[in-house]
Amino acid sequence: MNKYFAAPLLLLLASISSSLHAAETPTEKKDAAQVSVVFQVSDDDAKKWNLTLNNVKNLQQELGAGNVVIEIVAYGPGINMLKFESPVSDRVDETLKARVKIVACENTMKSLKLSKGDMMSTIGYVPAGIVEIIKKQKEGYAYIRP
Repeated sequence: MNKYFAAPLLLLLASISSSLHAAETPTEKKDAAQVSVVFQVSDDDAKKWNLTLNNVKNLQQELGAGNVVIEIVAYGPGINMLKFESPVSDRVDETLKARVKIVACENTMKSLKLSKGDMMSTIGYVPAGIVEIIKKQKEGYAYIRP
């Protein structure tokens, strides 16, 4: 290729590349704005659950519900607040409707001799709560334990 044509061609390619990168920037910023958070609740305490549910609601209000992915993992004594007769069951249902994933540890359920029939029908399940939290952290989720 002639050196007189090479320089303008390189400039044209650089310009196209820059334009393509600029067109991708808003999408990249949108993805960067997405926050993923995993909450741990392992206390059999309605006050602790209400604090967690308040934190979740505040997080969604501050960042926008569409900009945050939230999962609450309950294990140990904290699983009792996910029983169908729980004092926070209405708030848990409200939080689930706000696109928050709430899961119970099946290992805890086995040790407490709980079945899915004892639990709120709207929650999800994971084999091991602590393993779920570790997985989420490895995926880049922020970890919060109120």
